[in-house]
Amino acid sequence: ATISRVINGSNNVSKSTKLKVERILAKFDYSPNAIARGLVVKSMNSIGVLATDIRDTYYANISYTIEQELSNFGYSMILCNTSNSYEKKVQYINKLLEKKVDGIILVGSVFIDDLDENIIQKISSKVPVILINSYIEGENIYSILCDDFMGISNCVDYLANKGFEKFAYLQDKRSYSAVQKLNGFNRGINNNLIKESLIIETETSLTGGYNGVNEIIKSNWSKYAIITGEDIVALGALKKLISLNINIPEDVAITGFNNSIISQCSAIELTTVDSNMEKLGIGAVRILKKILSGSIPDNKTVITPELIIRDST
Repeated sequence: ATISRVINGSNNVSKSTKLKVERILAKFDYSPNAIARGLVVKSMNSIGVLATDIRDTYYANISYTIEQELSNFGYSMILCNTSNSYEKKVQYINKLLEKKVDGIILVGSVFIDDLDENIIQKISSKVPVILINSYIEGENIYSILCDDFMGISNCVDYLANKGFEKFAYLQDKRSYSAVQKLNGFNRGINNNLIKESLIIETETSLTGGYNGVNEIIKSNWSKYAIITGEDIVALGALKKLISLNINIPEDVAITGFNNSIISQCSAIELTTVDSNMEKLGIGAVRILKKILSGSIPDNKTVITPELIIRDST
């Protein structure tokens, strides 16, 4: 008990006793056993974070921000890279629960598409669950998300005000976030009374952008705007347009989404929507901090996106 008081900085130990204990601790290079301590205090001071692919700049940036904020909070992060495997997602969740983490953060809306809501609700019966950029209702489940609907809608409003009358949207996913973006596009089209518009399904890659432009070309449009839900898709479309010697943004304007570093990796820099990734990561940790300190945060927190105007529009 005396040793425990010294290690934990208690004042109920005399100075001489404290020095004796510290000398012995130093002599034997003692370090506390985190697992044993966790069993006593019922907290491992660790948070599980699941992301599908940390090579992606979106997931990498948010994961980095979460780790930094957790460190400031005195917690460590266990990062799980799940790929697009349902089995891996379930396997990692079970492992995190076995390790007695204090909470779980799911980064990206793919998790509520891949995992049955019952699974997430089962997790939340044991630890708080924070969803980044997705939303479901449930006890002990909290969401923080960017207003993707507004982000895409603002892109259409901006380009309609610039005189564009033909719009194409390159849809690369079917996730919760992607549906919000598509709805935002449709809202922008309807509110601006746009008569000619296309929705083209493609993949989340440079090739997806190339293929999207190839589909648009079939419509024989002479001047139009391309809205995308990801910077990588917008960059692919931009490269294809440049190869066709199309004037940007005079004849074709294009927007990306997320304001990732690749939005500036072209001679013609991309106009893009800043989804405020840092705010999402910091906000997720602060929600957890409130929960673990006994407070009850809002069930849903929405971050307002910002349209970043660059050369492509």
